[in-house]
Amino acid sequence: MDGLRVVPTWRHGQERLYVCGSDGRNIAWYDRETGRVNLLSEELREDVLDALRPFVTGPVTVGPPPVPTPAELARLSLHPDDDLAPNRPGEALLIALDRDPGPTHRLRPDPRRRALEAEQAVGDALDGLEGAGWRTLHSVPLPGGDRIHHLAIGPGGLFAVRSLYSRRQRVLVADPMVTVGRQEARPLLRQVRADADRASYALTAEVHPVLIVTEPGRLEITAPLRKIRVLKDTDVPALARLGGMLKPADVEALHAMARDRHTWSRV
Repeated sequence: MDGLRVVPTWRHGQERLYVCGSDGRNIAWYDRETGRVNLLSEELREDVLDALRPFVTGPVTVGPPPVPTPAELARLSLHPDDDLAPNRPGEALLIALDRDPGPTHRLRPDPRRRALEAEQAVGDALDGLEGAGWRTLHSVPLPGGDRIHHLAIGPGGLFAVRSLYSRRQRVLVADPMVTVGRQEARPLLRQVRADADRASYALTAEVHPVLIVTEPGRLEITAPLRKIRVLKDTDVPALARLGGMLKPADVEALHAMARDRHTWSRV
């Protein structure tokens, strides 16, 4: 079969190689850690092995995948360009910095790099909840150039999370305004709520807004918050203790829906 291509993806430090047909659909995948090639069509066995030959290390087993869940079938039907699951924390910033690194020497650090540091720290913490049944998508694009930094889906519900760099600085929260250090106050909580509202519309499910500040010197909240959480990055593991909202099958179904780029095209 002509036109096969191999697309590598990374998830929590583990590499999986997908074999895609000319129409972009996945027809097999290779897990280096397990040494197994999972085939969706036995008729394409030789073509898939030929495509993977430059990437295979050591002996492999070849066969049909384990009985897939509905969520896995939904994922496999996605074109790689439409699948948001491989996005790294801060994916949009990484791309922007790669295209335009900015001046080599500048008096002040590039704010994009600080924002990236915050998204990576929060993203890694959220990814760490996977063992507790959570799934997280990063840098979810929205129409108009906006994006949701992180979308966390788990037993405790759905959360639209925004990361905020605040290392060693005082963070003052006076809903909806947020002040970091000596910077001008911004109505950041309004933006986080808007992100959650758009996610709720896209997924037809309640999505809770969360702002996570990274390594603040001090976090002060001047009054009770209205339907929003403001947390330190060290508080992220506490989300794993939330439960009773979604069953594992619901988590997987919502994750399969959310990872499809088309889900977000009309919000």
